[in-house]
Amino acid sequence: MVGLDSHPEEWARYTPRQRMQRFLIYLFCIAAIVWSLTSINVIWEWVYDAPEQMGDLFSRMVPPDTRNLGTILWVLVETVNIATLATGLAVIVSLPVAYIAAQNTTPNALTLWLGRFILVSSRSVNTIIWALLFVAIFGPGIIAGILAIMFRSIGFIGKLLGEAIEEIDRRPVEALEATGASRFKVILYAIVPQVMPVFWAVSILRWDINLRESTVLGLVGAGGIGLILQSAIDTFNWQEAATVLLAILALVVLGEIVAMALRRRII
Repeated sequence: MVGLDSHPEEWARYTPRQRMQRFLIYLFCIAAIVWSLTSINVIWEWVYDAPEQMGDLFSRMVPPDTRNLGTILWVLVETVNIATLATGLAVIVSLPVAYIAAQNTTPNALTLWLGRFILVSSRSVNTIIWALLFVAIFGPGIIAGILAIMFRSIGFIGKLLGEAIEEIDRRPVEALEATGASRFKVILYAIVPQVMPVFWAVSILRWDINLRESTVLGLVGAGGIGLILQSAIDTFNWQEAATVLLAILALVVLGEIVAMALRRRII
């Protein structure tokens, strides 16, 4: 009769090799953080003085100056128009881009990579950079702001729509193709109904994001409420700057409420 093992093997969550790998990863992360903190030039005297400066700045903002409230509200409407028009244009442009960027609908490899290049190019450039570019081309104003937000939104909307197209059920597509339906009818009756919920969800989400981004375009001359904010900061009119900031906060909150209502009603 074989006796029981007096030294049973102890259970371990990780093997020695896995523990070594985790240790090296932790060590690398700590080294990267330490290197980042030591390589940047931080003036710590300003950091220590920041709470006092913030308190002084906020004290200058009280009470908010509402004498220019009419102009601020009108420019807020302009900001909403920038976000709405830019989102609408981006949706129109991103539809064919998403179609050619999806592997299961693109005509060939060339169009696939063309669509992917457009999506990556759009997302890789920040909205402010797009705005600076279009301000240099079209001059200051809302046209530059609309185009900046539109070009930034194409990559966002097109990527998510393209992924939704790639995940569709192929059976309706194959059924229509078997009946001899044209490519347009296949898209209209087999693909569009499946991606429509994603289309509305992405469009509403992007409009909400664009509403927030349009509030800062004026800082580079691309129209919107940011133009008044920049003017107030440049002239040290902190009380008016406080009014503008409160108006932007109210606009963002209202935009979130509208977006939630649209999602509940449409999706």
